[in-house]
Amino acid sequence: MSTPTTQAPAGTHLASALRKARWRIMPLICVLYFIAYLDRNNVGFAREEMSRDIGLTATAFGLGAGLFFVGYTLFEIPSNAGMHRFGARRWISRILIPWGLLAMATAFVVDDVSFAWVRFLLGVAEAGFFPAVVFYFTLWFPVRERAAVLGIFVLAQPLANMLGAPLSWALLTLDGLLGLHGWQWMYLIEGLPAVLFGIAVPFLLTDRPANARWLTGAERAALENAIADDDARVTSHSVRSFMSALASPTAWAYAGLNFGMVLGIYGLAFWLPSIVGELGDFGPFQRSLVVAIPYAAGACFVLWWSGRADRTGKRAAHTAGSLSAAAIGLLGAGYTLHLSPVLALTFLCLAAIGIYTAIGPMLSMSASLFSGAAAAAGIGLVGAVGNIGGFVSPLTVGWLTDLTGSSQAGLLFLAAALALTAASVWLFARHRPEGDTRLALPTTQESSR
Repeated sequence: MSTPTTQAPAGTHLASALRKARWRIMPLICVLYFIAYLDRNNVGFAREEMSRDIGLTATAFGLGAGLFFVGYTLFEIPSNAGMHRFGARRWISRILIPWGLLAMATAFVVDDVSFAWVRFLLGVAEAGFFPAVVFYFTLWFPVRERAAVLGIFVLAQPLANMLGAPLSWALLTLDGLLGLHGWQWMYLIEGLPAVLFGIAVPFLLTDRPANARWLTGAERAALENAIADDDARVTSHSVRSFMSALASPTAWAYAGLNFGMVLGIYGLAFWLPSIVGELGDFGPFQRSLVVAIPYAAGACFVLWWSGRADRTGKRAAHTAGSLSAAAIGLLGAGYTLHLSPVLALTFLCLAAIGIYTAIGPMLSMSASLFSGAAAAAGIGLVGAVGNIGGFVSPLTVGWLTDLTGSSQAGLLFLAAALALTAASVWLFARHRPEGDTRLALPTTQESSR
């Protein structure tokens, strides 16, 4: 490992390398995640029209929506192994093309069985994209940068729902064009960008800093040294292989915490259009604008909160605080749903703020557990178990909606799950080095020496 001769050049080279990496990597990755989130969640906007045309009950819809995450979970860890072996360019391209084709194939489902199968296969195709990107970030950004970088990345989630709502509703108005339903046009048009970007990604991404011709030699060395130093300080020295990470109790603990957080993410995402439908007699486009409001509120706070988690080093506290706010928001929305539409919408905004600001700090903790092959396995495990929540959540909310005739019970279920997760994060992670990076890393002044 090379050692800089003076402090100033090393700091300058590292800052320059990070600035170039952000501008080179983040816009493309965020666009890809925007497309991913649009393709997996647009089913919520199509629910009413598609259910009417092919005869789906709320429970059947919830099952089909959730089966995406069964396929995703089963293939997430093997997919991350492929990412580690073959590199980001080839592997993310491998993920994008089949997922885009299957997203488009959703336009041709004819009943609950075909809907369930295509959702399952879409999950198989997309498996590993999110943890692959999280792992990819560990190769490019030091620990103290990761919550903020992940915050930028997950900002695509609320933006996809905020912008995707009016886009999806607009595409639904194409009903009858060329003999296709509006929801069929929505799936066809929104699935195509994944295929096109899948073709382009091998030419646009760089696997590791060592391969980056767009960095100077000094910048590459400074960035690689910073990441190596962080790995030496923070990651577990006893867990280095792919299989040992899968057996790590700490990785399983973070997987359980991620499961609780994902319950809230997808419970809100899949059912928010239906919940908003209970707030008033809205037309389709009006409803899309109302649905966008909570996501816009969430998007406003993601970068600030993730950056604050990095600056203070208190990742566990920031995660627990966000999840607590989300639980309060969902609880309040559940109790005011049929009493005050304005108050219920305000609580839904609080829920969205809490859910989306929790993601960056939460994932930055699990991403800092290991390095190398162990990191690929650990991040894949956390994502795989977490995404089981994406199956449990819509199915449970759908069942409760059929049982009670209202979204209220589902909101209360999600609130309880997030409150329990917030308490668990606080009790488990706040005294761990990945949960409070001040316990493991030197001060900024010390780290620059």
